[in-house]
This record gives sequence, structure tokens and C-alpha cells, in this order.
Amino acid sequence: MTSAPHDHDALAPPHLEEVSDGVFAYIQPDGSWCINNTGFIVGTDAVVSIDAASTEHRTRAYLEAIGTVTAAPVRTLVNTHSHLDHTNGNCLFGPGVTIVGHELCRADILGAPPVETGGGPFPGVEWGAIEKAPPTLTFADAITLWVDDVACELRYVGTPAHTTNDVLAWLPERSVLFAGDLVFNGGTPFNVAGSIAGAKQALALIQSLQPAVIVPGHGEVCDLSVIGPIEDYLDLVTETARRGRAAGLTPLEAALECDLGPFASLLDPERIVGNLHRAYAELDGAAPGAPIGMAALADMVRYNGGKPLRCLA
Repeated sequence: MTSAPHDHDALAPPHLEEVSDGVFAYIQPDGSWCINNTGFIVGTDAVVSIDAASTEHRTRAYLEAIGTVTAAPVRTLVNTHSHLDHTNGNCLFGPGVTIVGHELCRADILGAPPVETGGGPFPGVEWGAIEKAPPTLTFADAITLWVDDVACELRYVGTPAHTTNDVLAWLPERSVLFAGDLVFNGGTPFNVAGSIAGAKQALALIQSLQPAVIVPGHGEVCDLSVIGPIEDYLDLVTETARRGRAAGLTPLEAALECDLGPFASLLDPERIVGNLHRAYAELDGAAPGAPIGMAALADMVRYNGGKPLRCLA
């Protein structure tokens, strides 16, 4: 499988957006595979970062962006979940940083295969000098970080959703939510490592918080209006899986017959196949978050006409 062209210059540069006093979102266009958002909270003497980036280059650029706002060091790094685009850069924050995440996030990172430059599902990506750096402080349900007098509540969503270990970073006094990959704004939701039903539960939790500002895992800063379309997409996945299973179709065959309608314009539409693999597994009685295997990835490539997944990280 040959690599797709990596025209990084075609993408708009990352930018900082101050979403509340001293609270910043770091937005990386275009938000497709492995081009994630991060963010940080500035205190008097220290910074809390929400997530790292996918590559050495992107994480170092993020750290430089923090340095344009404050000279305070990053003392704490939160991982909203275990996927490599949000955790690969953990190792670049330095030995004095406490990495915080759900207990299953640590287990996932330690159990993942090493990142292969030029190989794996995203051939051609230069990950850089990346070493595993899992959370060193883990929790099961919730923990509160304080940045001066600003509370940052880390809440496990209680069920597999995007992954088995999704965490919300909620600033209640500021009404700002860092949602991780429970929210894609402009991109196709992806729940192959979690649960379709669990994702809807997580969205209901987000709605119950009533945030004024949502920093999604991918895409531009948004508000609660983003939730309805995500729920509608998940309903489409569920119904397509039910019909496909009844008709004896494979997940790939069901995806090829599926009319994505308004969701066809979202980034990375091939994720419908991976999502259907998860939905089929749940219909067959698999536990939420149970491993799916590599067939879902192979079928996404087939849905994509045999071309590798578009990753410009």
C-alpha cells in the first residue's frame, strides 16, 4: 500500500483561541485523521494542558504556542483518551510533568504496538522521536485539578464511547468543556474502539452539563448545537446495522449501500465502515469496547477505493 501525498502546506496553520480568561483552545485544521485539538489553562506559576498532539513536530509547535502566552511551565498534562493523536506527544512535555488519565487509558497506551514511521494504518506520516509515556496519575471515576482558583473537573463518562476511557475536562465556573473525541465538529464520529450506544450516553452527559463553549477533539470550537447532528449520525449507524444484519450484509456491504445524506460531506466518511463493525458486534452481543480487530481498518480502506486513509499529520 503506497502512501498518499502529504501536502501539509495545503492546511491552514494551527491557531490559539482564548475561550475564557486564561483558558485556550489550540485548533489544528483540518481536523481529519490524527490532526487533533489540544488546549491549556494558564495559572500563576503553572499550566495544565489538555492532551498532546500526534507527532513530534506538531507537539513541539503546540508547546511553542503555549510559550507565546505564558512563561509558566506545563506541570500537568491531561489525556482525554488513549488514542495516539492525543497521547503520542506525552513524552515531549518533560520528566517533571504529571500525566493524568483514566486507569484504562494507561492500560491502553502500554498495550498498544509501537508507532511505526512510514507504516501502520497511516503510511507516510513522520511521527518523529516518540516514546510511550502513559498517565502516571490515574483515576476511576472523577478527579478535580485546580489552576489557581479555577476548577477543572475530569469526569470518566462511565461507559465505552469513543474509546473505553473517555474523559471530559469540565470547567464549571467558566462553562467550558474540553470534550476530546466524543465531539467531532465537521468530522465523522468514530466509535470503533468504544460503543455506539455508549457514545449517545456520553453526549447526553455533555448536554446535562450545558456548556457554553465546547472544545472538540477535532474541528473548530463550538457549542451544544453540535450535539444533535452527532446523535443523528449515530442513529443512522444503528439503523443501517440493523437493516444490514437482517439482510445478511457484511458491514462493508451495508456501508456501500448506505446513503450518508447530510453526513457525506463530513471529513473521513469511510469511518461509517468502522462504526458499522462496532454496531454489528453490539448486535451480536459483544460487550461495549470489546476488541474489534483489524478487519474494520481493512474494510475502511476498501470503502476508500483501496487508497490509504487520508492522514496529513
